[in-house]
Amino acid sequence: MNQFALIRKQRLILLVSVGLIAATAVAGMGLGYSSLSFDRLLPVLFGHGTFKEDFVMFSVRLPRIVITLLSGMALALAGSILQSVTRNDLADPGLIGINSGAGVAIAVFFLYFPIDAGTFVYVLPLVAFLGALATAVLVYVFSYSRTKGLDPIRLVLVGVGFSLALSGVMIVIISSAERSKVDFIAKWIAGNIWGADWPFVWALLPWVILLIPFTLYKSRSLNLLSMGEESAIGLGLKLERERLVLILAAVAASASAVSVTGGIAFIGLMAPHMAKALVGPRNQLFIPVAVLLGGWLLLLADTIGRNLVDPDGIAAGIMVALIGGPYFVYLLLKK
Repeated sequence: MNQFALIRKQRLILLVSVGLIAATAVAGMGLGYSSLSFDRLLPVLFGHGTFKEDFVMFSVRLPRIVITLLSGMALALAGSILQSVTRNDLADPGLIGINSGAGVAIAVFFLYFPIDAGTFVYVLPLVAFLGALATAVLVYVFSYSRTKGLDPIRLVLVGVGFSLALSGVMIVIISSAERSKVDFIAKWIAGNIWGADWPFVWALLPWVILLIPFTLYKSRSLNLLSMGEESAIGLGLKLERERLVLILAAVAASASAVSVTGGIAFIGLMAPHMAKALVGPRNQLFIPVAVLLGGWLLLLADTIGRNLVDPDGIAAGIMVALIGGPYFVYLLLKK
């Protein structure tokens, strides 16, 4: 397929993805423990609803939809970057320990540091970023070889090891904590969309707005890195600097998302693969598709999960794992 035809195909897929997001969002607005009639959605959105309808729409449903969409986009972006940088199709921030590192940092901060309600929402992504960054550095160090460079297979194995170890650390941390705080951490581990309020949207939105254009700007570097170290160096890429900057971007995207949604894995694994299957491996083409698909997948999982069981539903992280787990096994066998 020539370049112009591929670009047209990408634009069509982007349009379809936006349509899927819109349809799922409409379903999410109308469905739930307090049902909202679909023929009332537009009047309520335009300010003609009752007090109950306004509360359900603007205080409960809409912020949850937006935060879920933004988080799925950020996780898909992180997975896209990691897969290109490491040349490993199994790389995902949830699988290689980055999300677990963010979770441990959040647990320590939540349990042992004084929390100011006014700044808690905005400090949380920074705390998650520091924890995720520390984990990413350790995984990178243990996966790197002076003779072979970054070993993609070793990266996944080391990352899974760190993820399991950090899960054990999390259990130790919460074993002596107050019951109410343990409940919060347990919901975070399950991937429950807990930060479903407008302040969390404003805290997450700047990270997504900055990181998506930055990653697209770096798409040429990602293309070169995905070709291999020798090819990248031969074409003039400053390998270590670009790799470090891009890994930092992936860590920031992942940490900002999981700080408000909890430990959700597999979105960063599935969305890039689906996008590559549709438009090919060039980063400037598949990343926009992956970002929209990631947002849609998490929104769909949360919409289905919270309506399966009344009143609390099933955590989005569990719904995603039900699909992502078998998909990970399939990729493992295939690759």
